Amino acid sequence: MESIKESFKQIPGYAKFQKDYNALKFKVLNDPTVASFIESHPELTQASIERSLPRLFEYIQEQAKCANCPGLANCPNMMKGYQPKLGAGRNTIDLSYEKCELKLQEDKQKSIVSLIKSYFIPKEILEATFDKLHRIDKERKEAIFYATQFVTDVCSGKETKGLYFYGKFGVGKTFLLGAIANKLAERQVQSLIVHTPEFLREIKNSLSEGTFQEKMDLLKKVPVLMLDDIGAENMSPWIRDEVLGVILQFRMMEKLPTLYSSNFDFDLLQEHFYCSEKSGLEEAKAKRIMERIRHITIPVFIGGSKNFRTLS
Repeated sequence: MESIKESFKQIPGYAKFQKDYNALKFKVLNDPTVASFIESHPELTQASIERSLPRLFEYIQEQAKCANCPGLANCPNMMKGYQPKLGAGRNTIDLSYEKCELKLQEDKQKSIVSLIKSYFIPKEILEATFDKLHRIDKERKEAIFYATQFVTDVCSGKETKGLYFYGKFGVGKTFLLGAIANKLAERQVQSLIVHTPEFLREIKNSLSEGTFQEKMDLLKKVPVLMLDDIGAENMSPWIRDEVLGVILQFRMMEKLPTLYSSNFDFDLLQEHFYCSEKSGLEEAKAKRIMERIRHITIPVFIGGSKNFRTLS
């Protein structure tokens, strides 16, 4: 009886198939990366290498695509953003896939973005970095120093005060908050940055929507809170005492840092908190909330002869 192998040889086209197979085998085994891999694993037998030819061929094809990478968005690999990797075990060759450098960078950026929560903050602020600050302006060195020191202290687990950035319109206060948020996220520290006037308008609506406590808890408990443009909101006794007062009292007791940006210095912000001139009680309440802010923040004036918006 003829062997199966001999029978296959009788099939029309077998000779061409064998020729193509041998050419493919030669190409695969003479690929520099494959040859180097096989050489580094002398335990592999010729039979195991033969059985692994399809995996080795797949590896070569995918690796070639990586060598001519068109970018992550246009990745042609079977698994977008993943590159092939050869391994050996139990006298066999394994083919696995691992994230390429571009995929790792994308995932890292997504992780960073997920650590920065925001309410009503422009996209360009959420993309702010200290590098951009250093390139754009040298007149705000003190503010940048305090900001970088704050990040260092928070990331090292050191108890630290928050910062109160104040100055005229357009000097880069909000941009600096965004740079802090991004640097904290790089070091896996979550922050929340909110445009205070818009957020306080929303917090009023949340009473009827049933989400008031949820929003309050978010601001109270986030590791680093940033209140942008405080003092520009329409102040009321309820906002001052039942919203801001409650949030800041909780954060002060829990020693959670809060940062601010404002066009007002401490004295003008306190006047803003008076809300009305009905009685001395309003003044006392305004002073009480300002004491919470003074106690847990360092005031930092941001100057600059040029409008930061035109520089950026």
